[in-house]
This record gives sequence, structure tokens and C-alpha cells, in this order.
Amino acid sequence: MSFDHDTLVLFAKSWGLFYLIGLSIIVLIYVFWPSNRKRFDRAKKSILDKEDKPWK
Repeated sequence: MSFDHDTLVLFAKSWGLFYLIGLSIIVLIYVFWPSNRKRFDRAKKSILDKEDKPWK
């Protein structure tokens, strides 16, 4: 079975778009999932917890 260049480009463009949209939806679901709220709040506050002095 042989594919020409135009067929491969069309396949890559169409399925690549669906892949990126699907990946974006999965990331958004992960970010806004209720059980991850504590993890993200802890990460947000941990940046400032122990960093109250300048570097030496």
C-alpha cells in the first residue's frame, strides 16, 4: 500500500489537530478536577513558604 505526500500531509494535519484538541481537553479536565484542588493550592503556597530570605 503506497501513500503519496499529499495524503500523508492531509492525514497528519487532520489527526494532529484532533490529537491536540483531545490532549487539551484532558489537561483541562485534570486541572479542574475537584480532588486536585488541594494539590494545586499546596503548590501555589509552597513557593512562598520557606523562601523568605535572599540567596547567599
